[in-house]
Amino acid sequence: MFVDLKKQYKASLKSADTEEGIDLAFYRPIGFAWAYLFRKLGITPNVVTIASIFLGIGAGVCFFYEKWWINVVGMLLLVWANSFDSADGQLARMTKQYSALGRILDGLSGDIWFITIYAAICLRVTVGHYVFDGYEWLIWVVAAIAGVCHGKQAAMADHYRQFHLLMVNGKSELDDTDELRQRLAALSWSKNFWRKATLTFYTGYTANQEATAPAMQRLRRELARRFPDGVPTDQFRADFRALSFPLMKYTNALTFNWRTIFLFAALAVGQPWLYFVAELTVFNLLLIYMVRRHEAICRQALADLSAGKYD
Repeated sequence: MFVDLKKQYKASLKSADTEEGIDLAFYRPIGFAWAYLFRKLGITPNVVTIASIFLGIGAGVCFFYEKWWINVVGMLLLVWANSFDSADGQLARMTKQYSALGRILDGLSGDIWFITIYAAICLRVTVGHYVFDGYEWLIWVVAAIAGVCHGKQAAMADHYRQFHLLMVNGKSELDDTDELRQRLAALSWSKNFWRKATLTFYTGYTANQEATAPAMQRLRRELARRFPDGVPTDQFRADFRALSFPLMKYTNALTFNWRTIFLFAALAVGQPWLYFVAELTVFNLLLIYMVRRHEAICRQALADLSAGKYD
C-alpha cells in the first residue's frame, strides 16, 4: 500500500527539474493528499481550482484588516488555496483529466487571488496610513504597476518551465499562438461564447509570452522544421538541459512561494505596501536576468543547429 502511494505521488509531480523546493517539501505532499481524497470523491480538477479561487479571495479580504490575527487567518487561507492549486494539477495527472479550460482556470486562479490581495492592501492604505497621508491615490498607481509586473513575471516563469520540459522530455503544456488562433477561428461567438472568450484571453496571454522571448520562438520554429517528429537527439537534450536547468531556480523564485514570503513579512511588520516594493525591485530584476540568460541560451542552440552540431 505504502509503495503504491509513493509511486502515485511521484507520478503526480511535473518534473524533478522544474519542481520548487518549498513545493516538494510542503505543498506537493499536501496537494497529493487532497488529490487522493478528491479522486475517491469523484471531484474534478476544475472544481478544485474554482474552490481555490474562493479561498484566495477570502485571504485577500483578511489582509484589509490591521488586526494581526485576521491577517494570520488570511495567510492560512492563502496557504490552503495554494495547496488546492497544487492538488488540481496532481489530480489531473493522476486521473488523466487534462483540458485547455483547466489550464486557463489554473492560470486565472492565481491572478484572481492577487487582484483581491492588491485591492485589499490598497484599501487598507487608503483608509489611513501615515506613509501615504495626503497621497493615498499613489498606492493605487504603485499597485497597478506592480500588478502588471507580477503578471509578466509569472507568465514568463511558466513559459520557460514549459519550454524546458518540452526540450528535455519532448512534451509539455506549452501552447503555440498560431494553433490557438486557428482554434479560435473555428469557434462561433453565438454558439461557443464562453469557450471563445476564455480562449481569446488565453491566446493573448500566450502571444505576450512569445513576444517577450523571440529567440525561443525562432528556436521552436527551427526545431519544428528540422525535426518534425519532435525534439532532436539525446545530445541536444543533454546540452540544452545543462544550460537551461540552472535557470529553473529563477523561474521558481518568480512563482507563488517566494512572493508570499515577502507578502507575509510585509504583513507581519504592519506595512503591507512594502510587498509592492519587492515586486518592483527584487522580482523585476530576477525577470530581466532570466529573460536575458534564456534568450542567450536559445541563440546559442540556434547557432549550434546552424553549424550542424546535431546533424
